[in-house]
Amino acid sequence: MSFHSRLPGYSPTPLTEVPALAKELGVGRVFVKDESYRFGLSAFKALGASWAIANLLLERSGGAETADLSELRSFAARNPIEFVAATDGNHGRAVAWMATLVGLRAHIFVPVVTSPKMISAIAAEGAKVTAVSGSYDEAVELAAAEVSANSSAVLVQDTAWPGYINVPTRIVEGYTTLFDEIDLQMEGINTTSSSLIAVPVGVGSLAQAAVTHYRSKNDSRNVSILSVEADSAACLLSSLISGDQISVPTDVTNMAGLNCGTVSSLAWPYLQGGIDAAISVSDILAAQAVLDLAECGISSGPSGASSLAGARSALCGKGSRRRREEIDINQNSVVVLLSTEGNSGLVS
Repeated sequence: MSFHSRLPGYSPTPLTEVPALAKELGVGRVFVKDESYRFGLSAFKALGASWAIANLLLERSGGAETADLSELRSFAARNPIEFVAATDGNHGRAVAWMATLVGLRAHIFVPVVTSPKMISAIAAEGAKVTAVSGSYDEAVELAAAEVSANSSAVLVQDTAWPGYINVPTRIVEGYTTLFDEIDLQMEGINTTSSSLIAVPVGVGSLAQAAVTHYRSKNDSRNVSILSVEADSAACLLSSLISGDQISVPTDVTNMAGLNCGTVSSLAWPYLQGGIDAAISVSDILAAQAVLDLAECGISSGPSGASSLAGARSALCGKGSRRRREEIDINQNSVVVLLSTEGNSGLVS
């Protein structure tokens, strides 16, 4: 959190209470963590990308352990590298933003379903953008191949696989700022009853950060974690059901940030042991959640609003009575919805 607080444009994103949703969900209080304000990029992804890039530069600096932005720019000037990433949108834009901030180049690979507006937004941050003909997973493969063929390029990917762990670890660490902010914002709020936090899941890195944060040995809070995915890309739900990490085919979805067919290998062990409930939602439910959050004054895109759609399905839908008992959610509970992106019109 201290690192991010020194970046230009930092401020904690709002944690907004929505009594109408508490009444609907049958709980005591509902709060929405609104990431539409994050660094002017309208998504939480900048937290992970910035911390990962800072650490990549520190590793090349000759031993420095911490640095402010001016020092990072000096390190970058002495080590002119290019940052490469694959993205469904927000991660790539965040990598491009941070690369420009430290004076370096970025090359971002996007899958065929990426909207032209998002491609333009990534390019506007100063990046070269390459659209591939396949899925997000195929874009990841091409980004990794680009780095293998270019000695001056470094991969900044938010998913892990065997042999690629360090950068995804740093990205997850960066996401902890979001949960540290929630802790500070929740101070003074009576949370003696059980709580639920709903987390949208693509490759699972944010959910891994949630599990790491709320499952630490020194944390006695009774917090259940609900993962929410798109019906068309429910790789975590499918893996949890099978008991083993598996990949699933993906299809077009308005939840573009969740359109991932494989859980990060780094996240999987954490999620398998730390997620209390998992659900997937349709595009229709996500779109309705966007409209309902807007009525409450909260800007959210479909990926971000999926947390509300998932909480509705889990707490009010078919089988909800049993599910509420299993995760100990009652009329006094506190629910936190992570709205991970704003409704910028960049994700369709």
